[in-house]
Amino acid sequence: MLPAYHTGISGAGALKNLRRLHGKQKLQFLWDYYKLPLAVLCIAVSVAAYSIYGHMTQKNTILYTALINVTAGEELRQNLTDAFLKSIDIDSSKNNCQLYTGLYLTEDMNSAYHAYTYASRMKILAAIDARQMDVALMDQEAFDAFSQNGYLYEMDCFFSEHTPLYETLKPYFAENTVILKDNSLDLYFDETAIYDAETETHVMGIDLSGSPVIQKAGFRDTVYLGILKNTLHKDAVIEFLQYLYS
Repeated sequence: MLPAYHTGISGAGALKNLRRLHGKQKLQFLWDYYKLPLAVLCIAVSVAAYSIYGHMTQKNTILYTALINVTAGEELRQNLTDAFLKSIDIDSSKNNCQLYTGLYLTEDMNSAYHAYTYASRMKILAAIDARQMDVALMDQEAFDAFSQNGYLYEMDCFFSEHTPLYETLKPYFAENTVILKDNSLDLYFDETAIYDAETETHVMGIDLSGSPVIQKAGFRDTVYLGILKNTLHKDAVIEFLQYLYS
């Protein structure tokens, strides 16, 4: 029969009891007396190991790209991510391109994608706020929304100098309207108010119909590229544009 012991036993008493035990009795004693600190230790080791593994295997994101109201097949997804990395000699085992898909913005109540608009808007705003969206490929409706809300770079501001790439892209520059200020808030409190806005027109995006990469995807409607005003990866955006028109 095992000697009597309990969790309230003193450290010195525990060691004394441990020396008197042998074989399975010693293992049972260790388990009963130290199972709580051992469990805590195991959890701590597991958390530390998981953290170290995650840090060592985490990939560096070169570019964040969003597809909004645009559906991409597997080939286009590969072209916008791994193929792009390969074109600029970046190791895809340590780096990646984040591609957001399944995002839809539409005011058309009859659209099959209208039900996804609210959730998409939240995801888009979160990504922009976190500065984790560098470029967006969009249809006309999404391009209008991004431009009006002031999310996009003006092309002349993005290309501070007229580089060879600027001259290549210039024929495909697309203008859109930016809302400087409006009375939309007044409409919530006064149903008789008439919407009024102060706007300007600027070159806010690029028509991708001239891109060999996009041409291969076979889109029926025009796809536009916009550059997010708060991008942290301007050099990668330039390389991405060069890739799209190479």
